[in-house]
Amino acid sequence: MTPELQRMDWMPSPPLAPIDSPLDLDHLSRMTLGDADLQQEVLAMFAEQAVRLIAAMAALPAEAGALAHKLKGSARGVGAFAVADAAASLEIAVQTGHDQRHALAALKEAVTEARAAIEAMLKP
Repeated sequence: MTPELQRMDWMPSPPLAPIDSPLDLDHLSRMTLGDADLQQEVLAMFAEQAVRLIAAMAALPAEAGALAHKLKGSARGVGAFAVADAAASLEIAVQTGHDQRHALAALKEAVTEARAAIEAMLKP
């Protein structure tokens, strides 16, 4: 006898191919269940948090890896995958002690691009 198989609905993964925008709006919509007000609130919170975390990492303190890890998770949640990837690179650079300044510069650039996209979306 074969057990009955139940149909499971899976959440799609982030795209494998790069997207043209610093934000994956389809991912953001899935994460906020299509609630436009929630999307705006989450994006505003992410933009503020990103500024605070980048400022805290500016001098590459001992906790820079942990701060990068926090930013990586937040970025993945809102669909800012370039920020998440850059944060992961900084996290690894801090762990290995290699090329931390370059990784931080790349993270700053990714955050700047994501914040510009967020500001454009949040304009009234």
